[in-house]
Amino acid sequence: MQPSGEIVSHRLVLPADANHHGTLYAGSLLRYALEAAYAAASRGAGPAANLVLRRVLSVECRQGVPVGRLVELRAAVIEVRQCYLAVAVVGMPLEGQVVPWMDGLMGFVQIGPDGLPVPLPMAVVPVPADPLWQPLMDRLERLGRIRGATTAWLGATLDGG
Repeated sequence: MQPSGEIVSHRLVLPADANHHGTLYAGSLLRYALEAAYAAASRGAGPAANLVLRRVLSVECRQGVPVGRLVELRAAVIEVRQCYLAVAVVGMPLEGQVVPWMDGLMGFVQIGPDGLPVPLPMAVVPVPADPLWQPLMDRLERLGRIRGATTAWLGATLDGG
């Protein structure tokens, strides 16, 4: 049984999800991860939430996954701010392996009717520290020292002039 706040998702890798090598295409991998991450964020924030993807912080793919393989992804909210949730996603090790075939961090923001960030509609409790989530919690801490890119664009001239 999974801990409270954790989402478990299973996907069958189909030919439509494959690249020319017959393994999971990167775009499909991102779709799988985003769906699992959004499910965890949405469950955590409750039915009144209006979450959108703010950023993909990190995605690591360690192993190709062949067509016909059933994969398990787990996702959980690992950090909560006023209007923002950071979600970790882990592609559980494939048969005979000991490390996840993929993992990632995605950030979601609660938005209001005007499309701007607003506080989350209810308190969200991040998943407790656990060996499954600790590597991603550590990565998020390191990435947290890097400022977002929005302020760099505020003064930019995009018309070439």
